[in-house]
Amino acid sequence: MSNSTVPSFIVSGTSSGSGKTTVALGLMAALRARGLRVQPFKCGPDFIDPGLHQLVTGTVSRNLDLWMCGEAFTRATFQRHSRGAGVAVIEGVMGMFDGGLSSSGILAKTLKLPGILVLDVRSMAESAAAIVKGFETLLPEAAPKGVILNRIASDRHLQLVREAIEEHCQAEVLGYLPRTLEFSIPSRHLGLLTSDEAPLSPEAIQLLADTVARHIDLDRILSLCAQVEIRAGDDLPVPPARPCRIAVARDRAFCFYYEDNLDLLRRAGAELIFFSPVIDEKLPEGIDGMYLGGGYPELYAEQLSKNEAMRESIRQWIEGDGPVYAECGGFMYLTEGIVDGQGAFHPMVGAFPVRARMQEKRASLGYREVRTTAPSCFGPAGTVMRGHEFHYSNIDPMPADIARIYEITSGAVGKEGYAYRRVLGGYMHLHFGFAPQVASEFINYCLE
Repeated sequence: MSNSTVPSFIVSGTSSGSGKTTVALGLMAALRARGLRVQPFKCGPDFIDPGLHQLVTGTVSRNLDLWMCGEAFTRATFQRHSRGAGVAVIEGVMGMFDGGLSSSGILAKTLKLPGILVLDVRSMAESAAAIVKGFETLLPEAAPKGVILNRIASDRHLQLVREAIEEHCQAEVLGYLPRTLEFSIPSRHLGLLTSDEAPLSPEAIQLLADTVARHIDLDRILSLCAQVEIRAGDDLPVPPARPCRIAVARDRAFCFYYEDNLDLLRRAGAELIFFSPVIDEKLPEGIDGMYLGGGYPELYAEQLSKNEAMRESIRQWIEGDGPVYAECGGFMYLTEGIVDGQGAFHPMVGAFPVRARMQEKRASLGYREVRTTAPSCFGPAGTVMRGHEFHYSNIDPMPADIARIYEITSGAVGKEGYAYRRVLGGYMHLHFGFAPQVASEFINYCLE
């Protein structure tokens, strides 16, 4: 196998809500319609946008986050999954410079990718040039090569904005989306609807692809792409595999997983058996461990609660010292129950003697680094991992006799990572990329 090159670019926004996701999805759909195999990526820790990417491209999207995963893992992820693609499209996060090391701008600079800036011009004309000029000069190594204008109202509006940018900026105006475009992605408290809920119909995706093809210069974008050299072979060492069957809860209620976490478990020897706590009545047969990811258990609390057979199956597994790792929504499922937004209580598995209570306002958001203070399913004490928190629920005070395994060393203060028998649970969404050895450690723990 020899090295190859893949045209690549990153779509950044001036802020959240600028239309970045719509433009990125539209570009992916339009390029796929040309017959290109589009490899999507998402800058940052988001779970939902990668699902939408997969819905549009038919290819699993990967997260690229320099802080959460580290530079080596981020580079290896980009290399490994770009291999064989016709074009690699990375959707940025928030505004181009928001998020420090995790920002779109720093990622563009690190991977030497040309950037396309999405600018919402709904309430401006010539002033748009000043904004683009600022984005060009703040970090010159990541200066946008092109601009896509969102919410253009008329030909005259387009002319005023285009001429101002052409006069004052280096970036080219590559096209626009009209204000009249009737395309939206439904959302709720944690963000857009997930791909499992089919928020985009085939007709909506086609409309978006056609609009992009009509108003945006795809040929020029492809000519501006960086031809990134993709090396043959794999950049990540493959650990000795130990066959191990891991049950993974995956359905509409539990849908937040980093695909790289699942891949790392597979590379370490795991056979992943997916099951649904909403529908199935018992755990898969012959398993060695369990992984409960995040999602929206509060939206399916009634169904989860009524599925007493599954709750009992999991309870017996835990009381029999079966290994479990649970995060965020999965952790909520293992509490006594969930108190929903209307105050109704829905019994859950009951491993942890607290209730998870939904709130109207966000309870926590941000990156976190944790260091384990005792041996755990992730290896010896002192293991450092990174991830993020994003939830609208809080738990009752956890009793003191429930051990805390995580010391939070960045992003917040305190202790988390609650341990009961051989269960480790908490609100943290961990990405194994920062410490890939934890996948093998988890398998070793399951096989003990």
